[in-house]
Amino acid sequence: MDKTKKKELQILACKVRIGIIEGVFHAKSGHPGGSLSAAEIFTYLYFKEMNVDPQNPHDENRDRFVLSKGHTCPGLYAALSLKGFFPWNEIKKLRHIGAMLQGHPDMKGVPGVDMSTGSLGQGISAACGIALSAKLSGADYRVYTILGDGELEEGQVYEAAMFAKQYKLDNLCAYVDFNGLQIDGKITDVMSPLPIASKFKEFGWNTIEINAHDFDEIDAAYTQAKSVKGSPTVIVAHSIKGKGVSFMEDQASWHGTAPNSEQYKIAIEELNAALAELGENK
Repeated sequence: MDKTKKKELQILACKVRIGIIEGVFHAKSGHPGGSLSAAEIFTYLYFKEMNVDPQNPHDENRDRFVLSKGHTCPGLYAALSLKGFFPWNEIKKLRHIGAMLQGHPDMKGVPGVDMSTGSLGQGISAACGIALSAKLSGADYRVYTILGDGELEEGQVYEAAMFAKQYKLDNLCAYVDFNGLQIDGKITDVMSPLPIASKFKEFGWNTIEINAHDFDEIDAAYTQAKSVKGSPTVIVAHSIKGKGVSFMEDQASWHGTAPNSEQYKIAIEELNAALAELGENK
């Protein structure tokens, strides 16, 4: 990847993380851990990979995105706002009564959201349906979805995996945020979905494993995915829950907990320092 573009994405990912912290802090609730671990992929999709236009959010030719792990919408909202779909001040109204941005994505109320999600396991199925629709209508848009690793404990995910291979949905690319933790602890202690990559491979998917926080690896994975014909692609991305905020990293307790005022201040200071290291102001 071009160094200038890579640095731009790193700066944007840091701003996405700031948006996540701002949102859950002002909501006094929400899911920071898995939102932070997916910050790079939200950034990459909206600022490098997908064909979307905030001035024309319902363009029939746009690429589609489904956040299957819908509780991590603070990261999606931050990316959408930075892209220009709605003003940044909406972030601080997250989960407030009457506000645009609620605790799970709402396609009827939020510009740029292609599918309402929340019940784990169902988003990937919706993405499959959207991808099949494109095939049947002869459209050339691509469909992207993000799942959590804990979400892979849902049986519906594997029904969708069979469906995607059966209908040769090579216009579908799924991304698994593999941070190893869910709300009750380690995924291996709760209901292990391992081995993730080989399971999807057995279902007939093109399978790629990467470091979720390395834009070069993300870029190479999506480039390879577009070259594959006849099969869907899954990118299994090894990530760190809470990435970017020191006291949240690799801690299951931050799956669904909002920071208090002192923790918020520390988190924002750390992220602003990271921005400064990248040569960017707030």
